[in-house]
Amino acid sequence: MASRDPFSFDISVLSDKRKRARRRGMSGAVDTSQRACDYPGCEKRGTFRAPKSPNRTDDFYWFCKDHIREYNARWNYFKEHSPEELKEQMKRDQTWDRPTFDFKTGTQRGEHSHAEGRAWERFGFNDPFQALGENATINRGTAATGRSTRRLPPEDRRALKIMGAEETVTKAELRKLYKLHVKDLHPDMNGGRRDDEERLAEIVTAWEHLKTSRAIPEN
Repeated sequence: MASRDPFSFDISVLSDKRKRARRRGMSGAVDTSQRACDYPGCEKRGTFRAPKSPNRTDDFYWFCKDHIREYNARWNYFKEHSPEELKEQMKRDQTWDRPTFDFKTGTQRGEHSHAEGRAWERFGFNDPFQALGENATINRGTAATGRSTRRLPPEDRRALKIMGAEETVTKAELRKLYKLHVKDLHPDMNGGRRDDEERLAEIVTAWEHLKTSRAIPEN
């Protein structure tokens, strides 16, 4: 007897689909099932499975085609639930059975709050709805001083240091500062002296970088 090559198998997705299709038909029947139909007195093969109860959905009866139809017609998941429980389940289904929290208080039905429940308070709002409308465009980091407190990229900070400017400077202020540096360092403004050419080149390079920076405001 010829031995079977242990590596001669197909691991493709299509092969797996074909195998599963042979085990279970499009109707939901398990064609390979040899169980007898669980309906009393029925001698047909039970190829369709059905949960035994809402509380035992992983334990199954096996029925033939006729009796699975009859069983499904009588199936009621909420048979043993009260109207209040049914209403509560429908409410949970609206949010995929995940908890929801009050937008203003950050609590779940007044019981407890989650980590970000009142995150809007960090931006100086007394009410979360204050974040709507014209307040939505206010940068709370600049509200007190009028200047951004966001940390600049390292390249911007180095360029500002070369120009001798603060991190809160605007491009309009940098432009004025740049002109002052050029006036002070350019050879034409110093009787042809070229002692400051290297420093001037650093200032020009720094300005060329800063004027295109997105982190520094225009005004």
